Amino acid sequence: MSVGRPGGNSSTDSKAEEDEISQELVKKVEYFTGVLARVLVFGKWHNVLRKQVTYGDAGLTYKFSDLTLSPKPWIPVLEHVRDHISGVTEQTFNFVLVSKYKDGYDYIGEHREDRRELAPRSPIASVSFGACRNLLFWHKESLGKNPCQRVEVFKLQLDHRSLLMMNTLTNTYWYHSLPVLKKVLAPRVNLTFCKILPTWK
Repeated sequence: MSVGRPGGNSSTDSKAEEDEISQELVKKVEYFTGVLARVLVFGKWHNVLRKQVTYGDAGLTYKFSDLTLSPKPWIPVLEHVRDHISGVTEQTFNFVLVSKYKDGYDYIGEHREDRRELAPRSPIASVSFGACRNLLFWHKESLGKNPCQRVEVFKLQLDHRSLLMMNTLTNTYWYHSLPVLKKVLAPRVNLTFCKILPTWK
């Protein structure tokens, strides 16, 4: 796991470009509505508090709440960020989950990036724009009513314009969550880039 800034510096030009990207994300990204804005948990449907949507290469499919979906076609602003992150990390990505948290009351509980469609041993790249939020990491052996061992929760602060890389071992052994932070009044947009396997027919 590693965290840093995509541009490798905090120059005025870099900040201006990334602030422009933030504005483009607000204008151009079209989030899911209706049934796609709900999630099936233990047989019951629940509204997803945060807004989310997926974009990716043509021909890809993925599972979401018992539905088989195709990502929307790439839009220029997401292609730009994807290509820049690929250049920094020397990794390729064909899929992105865009999540918008309107304020500190929007959150996501403990989970892993463990889609069955994920390419084996491929990393996850998470890019943050907007409000600073804390990401908590929970070792899988420390979860549940009767945990196998006590492992301290690790807290990572995700600033505006930060890039977090989660490698295979992170996704295997650690869950992560974005808890409620009531003092945060501004929105945050997160781009989760990954590589998923194509569906062969």
